Amino acid sequence: MSLARIRQTPVPFALAGIVVVSAVVWATIAQATVAPWIMVDELTYSELAKSFAATGHFAIRGRPSHAYGIVYPLVLAPAWRAFSSIPTVYDAARVLNAIAMSLAALPAYGLARRVASTGWSLAVAALSVTVPSMLYTGTLMTENVFYPVFVLVTFALVATLERPTATRQVGLLLLCGLAYATRPQAIIFVAAAAGAPVLLVLVERGGLRALRPFAVLYGILGAGVVIALGGTVARGESPLALLGAYRAATSSDYSVGGVLHYLLYHVAELDLYLGVLPFAALVALWLSPRAATRGGRAFAVGSFSVTVLLLVEVAAFASQPSVARIEERTMFYVAPLAFAAFAAHAETPRRRPVLLAAAALAAVLPVAIPYGRFVSRVAVSDTFALLPWWWVNDHGVSFGAIRFLALGVGLVFAALFLLTPQRLVPVLACVLATYFVVTTYAVASGRHGIHKTATDDLASGIGSAPRNWIDRAVGTHASVAFLWSGRPSDYVIWENEFFNRSFGSIYDVGSEPSPGLLAETAATVGAGGGLQTATGPVEADYVLTDGFLDVAGTEVASDPALALYLYRVAGPVRVVTAVRGIYPNGTWSSGRVTYTRTGCSGGTLGVVLHSDPTLFPEAQTVVARIGGKEVGHVSYGPTDEPTLTVPLHAVGGTCTVVYDVAHTVVPGNADLRRLGTHVLNFVYAP
Repeated sequence: MSLARIRQTPVPFALAGIVVVSAVVWATIAQATVAPWIMVDELTYSELAKSFAATGHFAIRGRPSHAYGIVYPLVLAPAWRAFSSIPTVYDAARVLNAIAMSLAALPAYGLARRVASTGWSLAVAALSVTVPSMLYTGTLMTENVFYPVFVLVTFALVATLERPTATRQVGLLLLCGLAYATRPQAIIFVAAAAGAPVLLVLVERGGLRALRPFAVLYGILGAGVVIALGGTVARGESPLALLGAYRAATSSDYSVGGVLHYLLYHVAELDLYLGVLPFAALVALWLSPRAATRGGRAFAVGSFSVTVLLLVEVAAFASQPSVARIEERTMFYVAPLAFAAFAAHAETPRRRPVLLAAAALAAVLPVAIPYGRFVSRVAVSDTFALLPWWWVNDHGVSFGAIRFLALGVGLVFAALFLLTPQRLVPVLACVLATYFVVTTYAVASGRHGIHKTATDDLASGIGSAPRNWIDRAVGTHASVAFLWSGRPSDYVIWENEFFNRSFGSIYDVGSEPSPGLLAETAATVGAGGGLQTATGPVEADYVLTDGFLDVAGTEVASDPALALYLYRVAGPVRVVTAVRGIYPNGTWSSGRVTYTRTGCSGGTLGVVLHSDPTLFPEAQTVVARIGGKEVGHVSYGPTDEPTLTVPLHAVGGTCTVVYDVAHTVVPGNADLRRLGTHVLNFVYAP
């Protein structure tokens, strides 16, 4: 097909092609992610979708939940309704993600048309679905729906500023409600809708009368605020309840200095994420809004209001000590706004001083990022633009040098922004697309990338068994109780719960609940090994345990790699093992560990051990004794992971093994425990 024929393609067909190609490409890439890995967020949204598909209500682990946006679970629910096998559900959910996120191209085109030609607006639509954050299609995260919704609401805001009809104002506020129902973070749209008309009047040098066309907007906003606040007070709740799951962010103490530091980090990282060129174009547009058309002024004011409010909101949240990271994941949504500004730059000459100022700012911002502080495991889920620099660091470049290398890259891009003739700006768009492809590859397939992270997290939760091994053993309609001893990886719960419909109640037999703050039930082991809760004895059809907590019953399946055992109990749950000498909610032992098993007639017991090269640079030794007599021992290096297996001897139906650890140490730094070795698992064989 000739270039002329491509240019003659009707816009609806071109946009449909962009969306379809994007959905197919990203759905294919998403399938390479083998399991959920942003926990417990992905588990939370899968629980909400699963609950709605089954009951029409939103619940997490069977308990009603109203703290999260409902739009994304509604989008996912058809997958849970249509398929029984969770691996199939997972595949279908990621296809839905790819479709939903690719729809961002449509409002991105509408935004760009305010400031650019049809051809460049189509380029903006295409760029909007090439950003590295499209990799979230492989995760069950609200980003998949919030991205198109965010761009759509911003488009509605700009269109309303351009021509404030009553219909557009009502539509804008309805879309703000949709965005809030997707993610409470969208509360900033209310402030943007209220402030942008005032800012537009200031830009256009109008008086108060110029706000009269927005009377419907302000009237509905005022009434909505009164109703929302009144409703929360009438229910006896704080107005902060409107923030849903994000309310926790209001309980922290913020400092102006801390927020400003994180605002700088986020602006600099956004500049880097966008590839400098679009960021510079957006700043240039903001610096000279009066030079634009009415649509351009509306775009400049709308994009400025939304972007600044979003960055301040995100920076304030990120400045909390419990967060303390760059949250690119919650601000990348503004990318299509910057692309639209870049398209305007390609077609509209601007004053040289404005371009110089914008280019200089965009060039130097990347040096403000403390790479050594923020390049970490957390960046894999939250800060994609830093991962290529992690690859650079892996190849021997210090983080200090990386700051100046990033500055050099910024200067090169800024020079291209200033010196490239308008007729060659399309080449810069290709450079930008290439930058996104390289970044996407590093994020997806790099040494610290998504695919490796997901694979590792799945392996720490489900070892040698199929992902839905529990459902395969007992069926999707069975109910399996899990006993949390505090010892296994958190992912033992999360991955097995996600991939198995039969995974049911969780009983905390350890001293504390498992991480994640989701619904669980505290339980204790009573006389005779019976499992008790505050409401009485625990009964279950099936029980899933680790080697630290075996129960009386018939083993029906297991995951040998992680020593997980599935028992048919069909009645009261009775624990038959007790382990002493291991510190709560972890695997560190003291100097002596005692394993006791009731109802035992012999067999063998293996214990999987692991040392720590930081505390024990030399070999560690563990001796196993029964009745005071040595029955086995093992010596192992700081990074080894041996299994010590010994024969069991029953005395009165009880088998007991005592493990003495040769070397112990108190680590200090407020940790006064005397540590011996990591005890990873017990493996019993009758």
